[in-house]
Amino acid sequence: MGIGGSDMYRQQILDHYKNPRNYGELEEATFTHVGENPMCGDTIEMDVVLDDAEETVERVAFRGDGCAISQASASMLSEQLAGMAVEDLKEMDRDDVIDMLGVDISPMRVKCAVLAEKVAQDGAEIYFDELDVDRTTTEDDED
Repeated sequence: MGIGGSDMYRQQILDHYKNPRNYGELEEATFTHVGENPMCGDTIEMDVVLDDAEETVERVAFRGDGCAISQASASMLSEQLAGMAVEDLKEMDRDDVIDMLGVDISPMRVKCAVLAEKVAQDGAEIYFDELDVDRTTTEDDED
């Protein structure tokens, strides 16, 4: 599978893959954004609802298709983002995601793991007019 680590964390990843949390659509989303990892064929679309002050993530839902790592990462991240300050979301990096997963990720799988994080971050930056892209891709990532 390309991941190492304890059986407990591997089981957690499989559980999130088979039983994703917050899977679906939020009709009242503050913003929606989509991204892909062309190397693996993963796609993630995220809906995010911000609080009235637009400073905190209230709710997240995602839809997507792809490998166990990308989909489990999106599920786990959707749980972690609820209640998070938008500034903290923007400051997340790949190490935060890998720590969240709790397993060693092979270099080829890092793009799968960080796709949801990048989709959420880019969606927020687009919403706040800090980025101008139609779709997020991990194709050009150096990670």
